[in-house]
Amino acid sequence: MKQTPPHSSPQSARNAALVIFAKAPIAGQVKTRLCPPLTHDEAATLHGSFVLDMLERTKAGAAKLKLPIDRYLACAPSSTLVFFQIMEERQSVKLIDQVGDDLGARMQQAFAALFEKGYQRVFIVGTDIPSLPLDHYQQALALLNTHDVVLGPAMDGGYYLIGLKQPRPELFANIAWSTDRVLAATQEKAASLGLTTALLSPWRDVDTIDDLRALIEASAADAKKPKNEQAFSQRTAGALQHLAKCLRTRASDHPSSNGYPA
Repeated sequence: MKQTPPHSSPQSARNAALVIFAKAPIAGQVKTRLCPPLTHDEAATLHGSFVLDMLERTKAGAAKLKLPIDRYLACAPSSTLVFFQIMEERQSVKLIDQVGDDLGARMQQAFAALFEKGYQRVFIVGTDIPSLPLDHYQQALALLNTHDVVLGPAMDGGYYLIGLKQPRPELFANIAWSTDRVLAATQEKAASLGLTTALLSPWRDVDTIDDLRALIEASAADAKKPKNEQAFSQRTAGALQHLAKCLRTRASDHPSSNGYPA
């Protein structure tokens, strides 16, 4: 019997991996920059809805667009948590742990682990882009055929997606994470290494209360579209509507707060 070489592609039809980086929705540990005006429980609930959205949308999108991609969920603090175990069972996603002292180290380790499994193209995305159009993943796959690095620019100067064809640990070293220089610094590093870089369309992730306001407005506009054209899940749309009401009430009760304006 012919044996498969240890570093060959795991499946000829699925030589790409999409890794969704996610924290468990634990109050006080996720989306803390939204608190206040959100409570920690509200922020955790919203984050949990985002995680579910990403898993559901990428699962449906991979099937609809026939993308040759396997999905992984990179878990923090541990893939042994019940939340992640349920996601694995219900969303047909494979679990790995996030390992490293900072975001760069965790991403670099995830890339190394997936390339070690034999994948030829690996992408990492975050969870706070619930309305990202599915064709962005299709575009990323295509762009990586002709470029060394694919980046999805975030509105805050970071990036919501990064794709590589081979391990490039230098791209994750000495980056000031959570600043508006992350994207630019990564592009500069790629250029210094002689790597070609392609950019997807910019998209807004959700880190600040202004980001949340923009997402609430986008969700309200999305709700007016035909159901089969809506980008937001009913779960997240409902959560955002609820938060909008809560924030308006808090802003009215405490005019000096940074709640959602009435």
